[in-house]
Formats: sequence, C-alpha cells, structure tokens
Amino acid sequence: MKDMMRYKGYYGSVHYSDEDRVFHGKIEFVRSLVSYEGSDVKSLRKVFEEAVDDYLELCAKEKRKPEKPFKGSFNVRTGSDLHRKAALFAKAKGINLNKVVTEALEKYLSV
Repeated sequence: MKDMMRYKGYYGSVHYSDEDRVFHGKIEFVRSLVSYEGSDVKSLRKVFEEAVDDYLELCAKEKRKPEKPFKGSFNVRTGSDLHRKAALFAKAKGINLNKVVTEALEKYLSV
C-alpha cells in the first residue's frame, strides 16, 4: 500500500514536509489521534512502531480496549434513490441490505 506502514494490525500514514524537512504521519482508521515524526525513513518507521506500542500500553494502563482499525462495520451514505433501489433489490432476493452491500463490495474488489 502506497504511503502507508503496517505494524501489529495498525496502519500509519507517511507524509513529508519540505518546509520542516521532516517525515510525519498518524495512525489511520482509528478515532484516537496518534501522530509521529522522524528525520528520515528509518526513524519514521521506528517512531511509528513506538507510537503503536505506546498507544497499546496506554490503553492497557487505562483498562480500556484499544480501537481496532477495521471492526467489520461502517456507515454508508448512498443518497435516498440508491438506498431505495438497494433495499428493493434485497427484498426481492430475500436477503438483507448488509448482504447486498457485502456482495457488491466483494464483486467490485474481487475478494
């Protein structure tokens, strides 16, 4: 994946600021803001991994579950016409709307 790092199931963005001459990023796909920066690629990778570890340690210390990047559910805003079409399609097929969306995504993404 371009411009992303992965560690312990978490994804981190990779950006460069020419003005500040630093690489920086944040843990993506979670609500908590966890950012990091480094002076080169090697140091950015190191501080990203440290940021993930620190986040997990803080959650353990505070006795709260760390957010998972992908829980398996998300809200989709389709507009009323597409929502109606999908709901009627699901009803006609005897399946629920979640199944319609899942099958469409699997087909589109060739999973």
